[in-house]
Amino acid sequence: MAEVPGPFALGAANLGNLYAPMSDEQAHAVLEAAWDSGIRHFDTAPHYGLGLSERRLGAFLAGKPRAEFVVSTKVGRLLVPDPDGANRLDEANHFAVPADHRRVWDFSGDGVRRSLGDSLTRLELDSVDIVYLHDPEEHDLGPALASGLPALAALRDEGAVQAIGVGSKSVAALAAAARTGTVDLLMVAGRFTLLDQSALDDVLPECHARSIGVAVASVFNSGLLATPELAGRYEYATAPPDVLDTAREIAAICAEFGVDLPTAALHFPLRDPAVRAVVAGAATPAEVRQNARRLAAAVPADLWTTLRDKGLIRT
Repeated sequence: MAEVPGPFALGAANLGNLYAPMSDEQAHAVLEAAWDSGIRHFDTAPHYGLGLSERRLGAFLAGKPRAEFVVSTKVGRLLVPDPDGANRLDEANHFAVPADHRRVWDFSGDGVRRSLGDSLTRLELDSVDIVYLHDPEEHDLGPALASGLPALAALRDEGAVQAIGVGSKSVAALAAAARTGTVDLLMVAGRFTLLDQSALDDVLPECHARSIGVAVASVFNSGLLATPELAGRYEYATAPPDVLDTAREIAAICAEFGVDLPTAALHFPLRDPAVRAVVAGAATPAEVRQNARRLAAAVPADLWTTLRDKGLIRT
């Protein structure tokens, strides 16, 4: 299995113009800040900006020694040209890019291989280290796992990839993937955070039992936990009042221990032995450097005890 350099992986959704446009120069600066901060694990997907994230990441890594970094990407959505969409933005998927391609679900063996081949072209790489099935529950979970996972396992057996898994925000999908006994890693998106620990019910116990590694993405729950001021989205939408109240209570206790909320959010998942890395995106070089400093900071164990005793976290 691929060694996951951690504990910090850069999530590259922002490089695909998530929510707002970013120039190629800005994207390069974000990646340069990550590299200079010691980050060597980069996670992307065709879905992110209709391939823009992969292209920008590939252009940056072209000047780096291949043995020094790990790249993960995803399969399940093929990108098919759609000239009719060229004059509008991909706003339905939150990306500020021309909708000149459309996403077509395909978890078949041929679809998985085609998707990976297309990704390698965009990344300008001969291989990636880790490949995840991406959001299979949004298509048809049972058939997607039944065809997609054996296709990924065949690629692993051939030596085309080192590790395979499923990336999802659905605990049902993640638990089902773990139970197949096929996956090496799961990317748990937004379900093992300060505000949502639903992965503790089924997903993490399966990972512990089967020695499956975990990368925890969306540790800020789409942005709400990314700043001490609690300014941002929750699950890609406006935060409900009860969630805001809980976040404020957690932030206040963190402050009592001299820890800001984003620092606690980054450190929280890493306390579980199955978790290999947290995956966080960034829109600016300053955000990358700040998150790297936060992960290097010490967090007192008593913080977690206090949060647990007050019923704000489960572990």
